[in-house]
Amino acid sequence: MTEYMHNPTVDVLLDRRSIRAFQQEPIDPQTLTTIEAAAQHAASSQYLNDWSAIRILDHTLKQQIAEVGRQPYIADAAALYVFVLDEYRNAVIARNSGVAVDSDEFTLNHSYRFSQAQNDAVLALHAMETAAESLGLGCVILGSILNDVPRLIELMKLPEYTYPVLGLAIGKPAQQPNLKPRLPRSVQFFDNAYNSDPELMLQRMSEFNEEVHQYYDLRDAAHPVPTYDAQIAQKAVDQGVLERGLGHARAGVRHRTLAAHQRCRGLNPRLRECGLRCSARCARM
Repeated sequence: MTEYMHNPTVDVLLDRRSIRAFQQEPIDPQTLTTIEAAAQHAASSQYLNDWSAIRILDHTLKQQIAEVGRQPYIADAAALYVFVLDEYRNAVIARNSGVAVDSDEFTLNHSYRFSQAQNDAVLALHAMETAAESLGLGCVILGSILNDVPRLIELMKLPEYTYPVLGLAIGKPAQQPNLKPRLPRSVQFFDNAYNSDPELMLQRMSEFNEEVHQYYDLRDAAHPVPTYDAQIAQKAVDQGVLERGLGHARAGVRHRTLAAHQRCRGLNPRLRECGLRCSARCARM
């Protein structure tokens, strides 16, 4: 095995693991300010700064978000953030500068811009997570908050041109899980072109399958986890995922009032299929 180079930053990244049990201790304000600044220093496409993060302070709201995620430990985190893609702020600025944001000339509400903003939100969240872990805190990234996007939008009063991306729960660790196995680099890093040979890929994955099978997750410490290929095969036919994220938000629009539906008719004709832009607006009606 190749020996890694080490320094404090690399060691924090190589040692990252999801923490799902937290000590009941608050995080001091200076630490929170520091990790929030780290998030703000992440790269931002075209300097749009098109993300925001909502820190959840209200305990009842924490519990409601934990119910959305169906993970009780979310409410136990000392700090809970929800990162959102955010073109609302830029829309306000553009409108103030004379841009007709309700016309076809306005492009910040198109799917490409939302994809950019989602990427920026993820980069910012990862920077915050790394900074928090470097200060001795534990974190878990929460995709589970997307179990019920319309409910989450309602709880956080998100305006149009925003959309929840991920949550981040932070606290002082009350557990020390083993590092989860990582894919062999040979099947995830390629030189010059993608190596799509399936036989070679499966051959290189065989040892990894056994390594994953021998890994014990603290959530089920009595049993090893299924092999990697078994997990992928199961997730490849998971119908529940179709009800999450943007698809879930679109489905939520169908039962809304006719008046609300009328508000959607002014969309750019190229987006009549009720894609990302429509979802981001309709989910707030």
